[in-house]
This record gives sequence, C-alpha cells and structure tokens, in this order.
Amino acid sequence: MSSPARIRARAETLPSAPAVEVVVPVRDEARVLAASVRRLHGYLSSSFPFSSRVTIADNGSTDGTWEIAQELADELAGVEAVRIDLPGRGRALSAVWSQSDAAVLAYMDVDLSTGLAALLPLVAPLLSGHSDLAIGSRLTRGARVVRGPKRELVSRAYNTLLHAVLRTRFSDAQCGFKAIRADRARLLLPLVQDRAWFFDTELLVLAERAGLRIHEVPVDWVDDPDSRVDIVSTALADLRGVARLAHDLSRGRIPVARELTAPHPPSFNAQVLRFAAIGVASTLAYALLYVLLRPLMPAQAANALTLLVTAIANTAANRRLTFAVRGRSRVVRHQVQGLVVFGIALALTSGSIALLHALDPHASRAAELAAITVANVVATALRFVLLRAWVFRARRSAPRPALLREASP
Repeated sequence: MSSPARIRARAETLPSAPAVEVVVPVRDEARVLAASVRRLHGYLSSSFPFSSRVTIADNGSTDGTWEIAQELADELAGVEAVRIDLPGRGRALSAVWSQSDAAVLAYMDVDLSTGLAALLPLVAPLLSGHSDLAIGSRLTRGARVVRGPKRELVSRAYNTLLHAVLRTRFSDAQCGFKAIRADRARLLLPLVQDRAWFFDTELLVLAERAGLRIHEVPVDWVDDPDSRVDIVSTALADLRGVARLAHDLSRGRIPVARELTAPHPPSFNAQVLRFAAIGVASTLAYALLYVLLRPLMPAQAANALTLLVTAIANTAANRRLTFAVRGRSRVVRHQVQGLVVFGIALALTSGSIALLHALDPHASRAAELAAITVANVVATALRFVLLRAWVFRARRSAPRPALLREASP
C-alpha cells in the first residue's frame, strides 16, 4: 500500500511529536466535517492538557469532503489532512496510525456522538503507562446513551456474539471512540487483516489475546439519526469477520502470543529501587515466618525452611516486578538459578564470620557486627548483579520477520 499524502499547514507551529494524535476517518461527510473538526479543535486547544494533533483521514470520498479537509488543515493549526483513495475506516486508521509519531493514537467518529469530555479519561491511562488500549463503552455501567431500540439491540447482540464465539471480555467493540499506545499499535497493526468496520473488533480481539490491558471508559453517546452507516451490510460484514477470525485463531494462523507484547524491563534505577524494596519485604517475611516455625522445630530446621521459602518468594517477586519477566517460560530454571545465587550470597556472609575468627579468634562482637554488615552489603550487591546479568538477563533475539504482509488496498 502506498503511503498516503499528508497535508500539513503551519508546520513550523506544530509540535514534532504530539502526545496524542486524534484521527477522524471520513467518507462523504462534507455536511458535518467542518463543524465537527472546529468543535474538536476548540476543545483540544482550550481544555485538553496534552499536546495533540487532529488528522482528517479521508478514505474514498466522492463529494466535497477532501476539499473541506484541505481547507481546515490550512486554516487550523494542529490540524492535518490525509487522503486514502479507497474506502474503509480500518484502511484509513491503519494508514495514519502506521506513520504517526505521537505517543498515543486515538480516533473518533466525525459526528462526535461521543462527548468530548471522555477524551481525557480515554488517553490518560495510556500516557501514564497504566493501560495499552482504551475504548469508549456504551454498554458499561455509567454510560449514558441516546439511540433507537434497533441499534441498541444490534449492538448488544453483536457483543454477546463476540463473548460467546471469541471469548472476549471487553463490553463494546464498535463504539467509534478508541485509543492505543503507539508502540502497541506497531506490533498489532500488521496482524489486522480487515480494512473496513470490523477493523476495531479484530484489533481488540488480538490485543486481548496478546495479554494487553484494555481500559474501558463509560461515555455519553447520542446517536446520529442521519448516520451514513448501512446497518445490515455492516452487520453481515462483521459476522464474516467474526467467522474468519475465529477460524484463523483456532488454526493458529495468527501469531499472537503474550511474548509478542512482553513488557520492557524497568530502568536500572527502577530495578535497584524495586530490588531493595523486595529485599526489605523478604527480611520482614523471614522474621515473621521464623517466629511462627521456631516453636514447632529446632532452630536450624526453622532457619533452613524459612530461608528456602523466602528465597523462592524473593526470586519470584524480583522476576515479575524488578525485571518484568512474565509467563511460565523458564520459571523453574529461574528458581534454581535464584537458589544458587542465594547460596553464594549466604556463603559469603557465613564465610565472613569464619574468616574473621580464623584471623582473630578473640574478635569482639563489634568486629563481628562490622564484618557481617560489610559482607551483607557485598552479598546484596552481588545478588542484584547476578540476578540482572545471569538469571534474568535480557535475551537478544533476531529481528522478527514480517508477521503478515500488508493487505493491498
């Protein structure tokens, strides 16, 4: 697919990489485009706390939509226009999102049926790193929706079908109000085959299968009585999409796995802080468990069992929290290596006392305390280095080949 032309007006005044890019996909929407984009632009300029860009993504319009889009891009700072020759909301979103330099990618329908006040709650969890995708939901508690019974029935039936066939957990697949972190979009977009209305559902299903966090925002939503969406043809296309996706997933044709979106390890400073916090918690847990076990067994047995339990828990906590390792892969090996590291650290602290007494059989308690303190500091540093460099070492992998070729427009 050739790259769409992007028209940018007043480029010198636009941020090179906005926090949020809001895409408005349009096709033959000349009657509402100008008023809606001006309203959205006004909200972002006056009430939105993050840097932003509005991109009008015209996909195959045959009326005056493209001309109006160009005029808006020329008139309003922070508004751009992209032309994709062939129709398809999914095609338009994929084209713009794939080229975006924003941290978070969002889209909303041109009729602005969703209240703009929901935009900040939609993108904030993505900017903070709390979630990976966010969707506006008309079917969750707190949503306020004004629409006819036919659309309500179709929407609920469709989402019930998704829950039954694809085992989805999100509540509303087709609300035209969604956002995704750009790094997650780069992983998922090559896997999404649909280029029309089923694009949303397919993206969400793949994201959920990959273990991504999906945040739902209840929205105020007012149905557009003059909507250009053909409900019957769209519903049939969605049913075909559900059948295709269910078949491909059951046959393993879509390479979606939790490892696809494995979290990046925290920074070095964050790892040090988390390692220290887990160490303090492990020490407190050791003291409590020893007190509980000591009345039931000899001191050496209580000490050995307590050390074993807390060492295993310490390795598990550092695996997940300090070094962001997920899944069951290599978990037994990590525990064995963790016990080896723990044994080395324990030998270092125990050996320090033995060495002190060998050098000075009459060493004072103060000397013993100093020796064990220094040994513990060295042992703790050694544990961190070995966990980071050996046990939970980041493995280099060859560049991932193209998972799915880009569908031709």
